[in-house]
Amino acid sequence: MKLSDFDFDLPEELIATRPVNPRSSAQLLVAQGDTLTDQHVFDLPNWLRPGDRLVLNDTKVIPARLNGRRYRDSQQGPVSARIEATLLDPQADGSWSALVKPLKKVKLGEEIIFSERLSATLQRIEDGQALLRFNVMGEDFDQALESAGAMPLPPYIAAKRPADEQDKTDYQTIWARHSGAVAAPTASLHFDEALLGALSAQGVSFSHVTLHVGAGTFLPVKVEDVTTHKMHAEWGQVSETAAAEIRATKAEGGRVIPVGTTALRLIESAAKGGEVQPWEGETDIFIYPGFDFKVTDGLVTNFHLPKSTLLMLVSALIGQDRVRAVYRHAVSNKYRFFSYGDASLLIP
Repeated sequence: MKLSDFDFDLPEELIATRPVNPRSSAQLLVAQGDTLTDQHVFDLPNWLRPGDRLVLNDTKVIPARLNGRRYRDSQQGPVSARIEATLLDPQADGSWSALVKPLKKVKLGEEIIFSERLSATLQRIEDGQALLRFNVMGEDFDQALESAGAMPLPPYIAAKRPADEQDKTDYQTIWARHSGAVAAPTASLHFDEALLGALSAQGVSFSHVTLHVGAGTFLPVKVEDVTTHKMHAEWGQVSETAAAEIRATKAEGGRVIPVGTTALRLIESAAKGGEVQPWEGETDIFIYPGFDFKVTDGLVTNFHLPKSTLLMLVSALIGQDRVRAVYRHAVSNKYRFFSYGDASLLIP
């Protein structure tokens, strides 16, 4: 299985840099059997059945991109340097791993000031990443970060424009609850209260799980034999309640449909024994063609990058030939791609 098997040509103008408004007015490409149907996300109730269950990732994206300065005395007097930091993962000791640019401008033990309320010292460097210890923790840290930070937009959006205040709303799901992600579960960005109400009235149920999406979700696959690729690990949790709800839906003949690849990867991690069980920990599950799905009956997802692990995941679910047809249709019909783009409903 070669990396080139998951490549396709995407016109630059189809990469969305802003979401549509309202959220649920995005286009929805429904792939069911051999049929492709052009719809909108607000049409989802027409495609789901009473007894179906949507699995939602309730992680909350933190404004993880920070701009600050480090100050130093020199023979010429006080000097400073502009420093950018993108937070990646919280550590057990309360520090954060981060990408710091330019890292060579900061010495161990030096302080980087991001705002009047937020600063950090460089503790150590591991594998090109900085370990930062902040001056505040807990709720004080959350509040200071909310004020000083910007949303960590994906590289293909950040290359086109800087993050702004609107992204703090746009790049967050309406059910975001548990802080810790540095990337959004983007299929969930299409859902608004009106759509949730319509789905509930249709007899569709919801279960919440948590997977803190890491920056590794944007890392390219660099090996030609995709089966040798090593996934980044992300922390997740499936509660006893969510596991019981999903098992009950399966037992009653309903379909379990994750909203987004993150929710899918998490419930399949929790179902390695055959059915979903309560689960907590780090998962580096890699889903590519040939994977044996234990619980997933369909997927709501956006359109993914060429040669990405997410494209391999959807190929595992509905087949590589089917995915090629879906993406050819999406490109020719000018669907919007990636995090702020349109969505698909994939039924194997």
